[in-house]
Amino acid sequence: MNDENKKQINERYEKQLEKGERFWPDTIFKDLVMSFGIFILLLLLATFIGVPGEPKADPSDTSYIPRPEWYFLFLFKFLALYGQLPVIGKIEWLATVLIPGIAIAVLTLMPFIEKSPYRHYSKRILPISIMSIMVVGIVLLTLMSDVPTVSKDGSSLLGTLQTIAGIFIPLTAYILLFVFKKNTRFMLWTTSLAALSMILVSGTVLALAPEKEAEETEVATTLPDQIVAGQDLYSIHCTECHGDDGAVAVITGVEGLEGEKITPINSRDVLYTVTDSAMSEVIGYGRPNAGMPPFGKTYGGELTKGEIDYIVIFMRYMWDDRFEAPEIKPLFPPLADGEVPSYDVHIQPIVKRYCISCHRAGKDNNNYLMTTYEEILTTGDQVSNNVIAGDENSYLLQVIQEHAIMNPEKPEEELIGVMPPTKALKPDVIDVFIRWIMNGMPQTAEEAAALSTTPTTTPTP
Repeated sequence: MNDENKKQINERYEKQLEKGERFWPDTIFKDLVMSFGIFILLLLLATFIGVPGEPKADPSDTSYIPRPEWYFLFLFKFLALYGQLPVIGKIEWLATVLIPGIAIAVLTLMPFIEKSPYRHYSKRILPISIMSIMVVGIVLLTLMSDVPTVSKDGSSLLGTLQTIAGIFIPLTAYILLFVFKKNTRFMLWTTSLAALSMILVSGTVLALAPEKEAEETEVATTLPDQIVAGQDLYSIHCTECHGDDGAVAVITGVEGLEGEKITPINSRDVLYTVTDSAMSEVIGYGRPNAGMPPFGKTYGGELTKGEIDYIVIFMRYMWDDRFEAPEIKPLFPPLADGEVPSYDVHIQPIVKRYCISCHRAGKDNNNYLMTTYEEILTTGDQVSNNVIAGDENSYLLQVIQEHAIMNPEKPEEELIGVMPPTKALKPDVIDVFIRWIMNGMPQTAEEAAALSTTPTTTPTP
């Protein structure tokens, strides 16, 4: 730094001192205003965007693939990309230690590398160019973090393009910037072209990336929602043996367990003596000697730790008289006179609660599945008679009203027994099925509304 530069800097410094800015209250006030603004921004983000709920962590679930938080996704992606380098191969310390270490070292030494005394951005082209490429790279690597480096068909095209955008282009740009750091025009062109190239290649990757299958995960956050979720899960996995109220003492209608005596799980003998953790373990691990299979994913079942906890919560609050159950919304909206139910709003929750336990794949159910709208209409050994629009003699309507379907070839033999086999449905549930089938089995609420004859009233002025 020459004497002229020192003189200019000292003069500017003296002028700033003359203007003056006190730490209290000037600087503190500015900090408080900025902090309050950030707080309001976070409050708005939490209120209107929020964070999606996730299932409870299960340390024993080996199928879980850990991923870092969003602010480390770029490094997570970089760790996956360095394996695309054909010469280097997968050397973990290269991506996790060496490259980040070099980057931090360059940032630390930047004041010694770029010694310009000027603070104006036009005089600080090298550090601004380096940071611009680095920020663009971090943003693009984060956006590409979900894109696999190798496709299902074994193609490495996406991985190669990601490596070019995330490693080769910025690395080449950094080298050129340091070699030609005295040529301002060249550095600007290098930075612009590098950033544009990275964006174009990354955009190509995102355009070619396979569509990610949406994984629907229901997370109950309130106690009523947890009870409802537990009741739905219980209905699917437990009702067949224990009944919808847990009162079954002798199992009937279950292959391999017919006539098996069990303790009613809604009794005080169970609820008062078995802790929540022990109950979760029983559900998760099962009771092999008693014919109860494991339901926990850890032991080969279908349920996560959180889902098992929902079942336990349901049992506690609905059957244990020591717990007071909160108000829970009804299974389906009550129907008005002339209103037609729909599958989406009325039938689906009813079927989930009372039917899917038996009428799903792998169960003895005359091949009649009820997990979707299409299955209800198109499956079953007696598919042509199960549900017939406008026909009150549809098999489904008969069996839920406790009229078994007899075999026409052997009149003394039941073709289809009453459903559910353990306990009759409530009248309002049967009414929903009758209205639904008699009105053409609409799927959506809009289709049902078009068929309804509910009278409407015009408000008086």
